[in-house]
Amino acid sequence: MQQKIHPNYNDISVSCSCGNTFETRSTSHQKDMHIEICSACHPFYTGKQKIIDTAGRVDKFRRRYRTRINTGA
Repeated sequence: MQQKIHPNYNDISVSCSCGNTFETRSTSHQKDMHIEICSACHPFYTGKQKIIDTAGRVDKFRRRYRTRINTGA
């Protein structure tokens, strides 16, 4: 690595709106970072994510256009 061209890599404290805090490293000049959502409260990580059932939409599309697809019109 070349000297004197890379930013400093500092320890920072991250706090989420849910109350979770953790320490990490960043090139940011801030000592504290406040975020709205983290892995402790994000629905994907907590298992509360709603999965959209697209099978019903596909069936509805196929029923609507069945005659056009089969007849070639």
